[in-house]
Amino acid sequence: MFDDWTLPRVLPIGAILFDLLFLLMAISIEGYCLNRRLKFDKKTSIFYAISINLFSSVIGWVAFFVIEPMLPLQLRTELINYIFFNTVKYSNTQTIIILSAFIIFFATFIVKLFLLRGFSLLLNEEFWKKREETTSNEPPNWRKLKRYKLISNNLVSTLLIANSLSYTAITFVLLIRNKVF
Repeated sequence: MFDDWTLPRVLPIGAILFDLLFLLMAISIEGYCLNRRLKFDKKTSIFYAISINLFSSVIGWVAFFVIEPMLPLQLRTELINYIFFNTVKYSNTQTIIILSAFIIFFATFIVKLFLLRGFSLLLNEEFWKKREETTSNEPPNWRKLKRYKLISNNLVSTLLIANSLSYTAITFVLLIRNKVF
Protein backbone atom coordinates (compact mmCIF):
# COMPACT_ATOMS: atom_id res chain seq x y z
CA MET A 1 0.00 0.00 0.00
CA PHE A 2 2.79 2.44 0.88
CA ASP A 3 5.41 1.04 -1.51
CA ASP A 4 5.32 3.76 -4.16
CA TRP A 5 5.57 7.35 -2.87
CA THR A 6 5.89 9.09 -6.24
CA LEU A 7 3.72 12.04 -7.16
CA PRO A 8 0.70 11.16 -9.28
CA ARG A 9 0.65 12.23 -12.91
CA VAL A 10 -2.67 13.99 -12.44
CA LEU A 11 -3.05 16.23 -9.41
CA PRO A 12 -6.61 17.04 -8.33
CA ILE A 13 -6.01 20.80 -8.28
CA GLY A 14 -9.74 21.56 -8.20
CA ALA A 15 -10.34 19.37 -5.16
CA ILE A 16 -7.32 20.85 -3.39
CA LEU A 17 -8.44 24.43 -4.08
CA PHE A 18 -12.02 23.74 -2.99
CA ASP A 19 -10.73 22.13 0.22
CA LEU A 20 -8.63 25.23 0.85
CA LEU A 21 -11.68 27.44 0.19
CA PHE A 22 -13.78 25.35 2.58
CA LEU A 23 -11.09 25.58 5.25
CA LEU A 24 -10.90 29.36 4.92
CA MET A 25 -14.69 29.65 5.11
CA ALA A 26 -14.92 27.38 8.16
CA ILE A 27 -12.08 29.18 9.95
CA SER A 28 -13.65 32.61 9.48
CA ILE A 29 -17.19 31.53 10.43
CA GLU A 30 -16.16 29.44 13.42
CA GLY A 31 -13.69 32.07 14.60
CA TYR A 32 -16.49 34.64 14.59
CA CYS A 33 -18.76 32.29 16.56
CA LEU A 34 -16.06 31.55 19.13
CA ASN A 35 -15.44 35.28 19.49
CA ARG A 36 -19.09 36.19 19.98
CA ARG A 37 -20.36 33.28 22.05
CA LEU A 38 -17.37 32.24 24.17
CA LYS A 39 -16.08 35.81 24.58
CA PHE A 40 -12.57 35.00 23.35
CA ASP A 41 -10.62 37.87 21.90
CA LYS A 42 -10.30 37.86 18.10
CA LYS A 43 -6.74 36.54 18.02
CA THR A 44 -7.53 33.63 20.35
CA SER A 45 -10.75 32.70 18.58
CA ILE A 46 -9.05 32.67 15.17
CA PHE A 47 -6.18 30.62 16.62
CA TYR A 48 -8.60 28.03 18.00
CA ALA A 49 -10.60 28.01 14.74
CA ILE A 50 -7.46 27.49 12.65
CA SER A 51 -6.19 24.76 14.97
CA ILE A 52 -9.37 22.72 15.22
CA ASN A 53 -10.17 23.02 11.52
CA LEU A 54 -6.69 22.07 10.31
CA PHE A 55 -6.41 19.14 12.70
CA SER A 56 -9.93 17.90 11.93
CA SER A 57 -9.26 18.24 8.20
CA VAL A 58 -6.07 16.19 8.48
CA ILE A 59 -7.86 13.58 10.59
CA GLY A 60 -10.69 13.49 8.05
CA TRP A 61 -8.39 13.00 5.06
CA VAL A 62 -6.45 10.27 6.88
CA ALA A 63 -9.73 8.53 7.70
CA PHE A 64 -10.82 8.88 4.06
CA PHE A 65 -7.61 7.34 2.74
CA VAL A 66 -7.87 4.49 5.26
CA ILE A 67 -11.55 3.74 4.54
CA GLU A 68 -11.50 4.24 0.75
CA PRO A 69 -9.56 1.04 -0.14
CA MET A 70 -12.02 -1.02 1.94
CA LEU A 71 -15.09 0.11 -0.02
CA PRO A 72 -16.64 -2.04 -2.75
CA LEU A 73 -15.39 -1.30 -6.26
CA GLN A 74 -18.65 0.27 -7.47
CA LEU A 75 -18.82 2.61 -4.48
CA ARG A 76 -15.14 3.51 -4.84
CA THR A 77 -15.56 4.50 -8.48
CA GLU A 78 -18.70 6.49 -7.67
CA LEU A 79 -16.90 8.28 -4.85
CA ILE A 80 -13.90 9.15 -7.01
CA ASN A 81 -16.19 10.29 -9.85
CA TYR A 82 -18.13 12.51 -7.47
CA ILE A 83 -15.05 14.04 -5.84
CA PHE A 84 -13.04 14.67 -8.99
CA PHE A 85 -15.63 15.01 -11.76
CA ASN A 86 -18.80 15.97 -9.84
CA THR A 87 -20.86 13.25 -11.53
CA VAL A 88 -23.02 10.50 -10.06
CA LYS A 89 -23.88 7.47 -12.18
CA TYR A 90 -26.29 5.51 -9.97
CA SER A 91 -29.26 6.94 -8.07
CA ASN A 92 -28.58 5.03 -4.85
CA THR A 93 -25.19 6.74 -4.59
CA GLN A 94 -26.86 10.06 -3.77
CA THR A 95 -28.50 8.45 -0.74
CA ILE A 96 -25.14 7.12 0.41
CA ILE A 97 -23.58 10.57 -0.10
CA ILE A 98 -26.29 12.24 2.01
CA LEU A 99 -25.97 9.62 4.75
CA SER A 100 -22.20 9.92 4.81
CA ALA A 101 -22.52 13.73 4.91
CA PHE A 102 -24.52 13.45 8.15
CA ILE A 103 -21.99 11.02 9.59
CA ILE A 104 -19.11 13.31 8.59
CA PHE A 105 -20.86 16.32 10.14
CA PHE A 106 -21.29 14.69 13.55
CA ALA A 107 -17.86 13.03 13.46
CA THR A 108 -16.27 16.40 12.66
CA PHE A 109 -18.27 18.02 15.45
CA ILE A 110 -17.05 15.46 17.99
CA VAL A 111 -13.44 15.74 16.81
CA LYS A 112 -13.57 19.55 16.93
CA LEU A 113 -15.16 19.47 20.38
CA PHE A 114 -12.40 17.32 21.84
CA LEU A 115 -9.69 19.27 20.01
CA LEU A 116 -11.01 22.61 21.28
CA ARG A 117 -11.31 21.34 24.82
CA GLY A 118 -7.84 19.80 24.66
CA PHE A 119 -6.30 23.00 23.31
CA SER A 120 -8.04 25.13 25.91
CA LEU A 121 -6.82 22.83 28.69
CA LEU A 122 -3.27 22.74 27.33
CA LEU A 123 -3.02 26.50 26.85
CA ASN A 124 -4.59 27.41 30.18
CA GLU A 125 -1.87 28.43 32.63
CA GLU A 126 -3.82 27.31 35.68
CA PHE A 127 -4.30 23.83 34.28
CA TRP A 128 -0.70 22.83 34.88
CA LYS A 129 -0.51 24.27 38.39
CA LYS A 130 -0.98 21.86 41.24
CA ARG A 131 -4.37 22.08 42.87
CA GLU A 132 -4.44 22.24 46.62
CA GLU A 133 -5.90 19.16 48.20
CA THR A 134 -8.27 19.66 51.09
CA THR A 135 -8.24 17.11 53.87
CA SER A 136 -11.40 18.24 55.61
CA ASN A 137 -14.31 15.92 56.29
CA GLU A 138 -16.80 18.19 54.54
CA PRO A 139 -19.00 16.79 51.79
CA PRO A 140 -17.82 17.69 48.29
CA ASN A 141 -18.93 21.07 47.07
CA TRP A 142 -20.98 20.39 43.93
CA ARG A 143 -20.39 23.86 42.56
CA LYS A 144 -16.64 23.31 42.57
CA LEU A 145 -17.03 19.91 40.94
CA LYS A 146 -19.25 21.37 38.25
CA ARG A 147 -16.61 23.99 37.49
CA TYR A 148 -14.05 21.29 36.66
CA LYS A 149 -16.36 19.51 34.25
CA LEU A 150 -14.48 18.61 31.06
CA ILE A 151 -16.98 19.89 28.52
CA SER A 152 -19.41 22.68 29.32
CA ASN A 153 -22.82 23.11 27.73
CA ASN A 154 -21.83 26.55 26.42
CA LEU A 155 -18.82 25.06 24.62
CA VAL A 156 -20.92 22.28 23.08
CA SER A 157 -23.68 24.60 21.89
CA THR A 158 -21.23 27.18 20.55
CA LEU A 159 -19.25 24.60 18.62
CA LEU A 160 -22.44 22.98 17.31
CA ILE A 161 -23.68 26.36 16.06
CA ALA A 162 -20.30 27.21 14.54
CA ASN A 163 -19.97 23.83 12.85
CA SER A 164 -23.54 24.05 11.54
CA LEU A 165 -22.99 27.52 10.11
CA SER A 166 -19.73 26.55 8.42
CA TYR A 167 -21.25 23.38 6.94
CA THR A 168 -24.25 25.39 5.72
CA ALA A 169 -21.98 27.88 3.97
CA ILE A 170 -19.96 25.05 2.42
CA THR A 171 -23.19 23.40 1.25
CA PHE A 172 -24.28 26.65 -0.42
CA VAL A 173 -20.95 26.88 -2.23
CA LEU A 174 -21.31 23.27 -3.39
CA LEU A 175 -24.85 23.95 -4.61
CA ILE A 176 -23.69 27.04 -6.50
CA ARG A 177 -20.84 25.02 -8.00
CA ASN A 178 -23.25 22.33 -9.17
CA LYS A 179 -25.61 24.85 -10.77
CA VAL A 180 -22.94 26.95 -12.47
CA PHE A 181 -20.67 24.23 -13.81
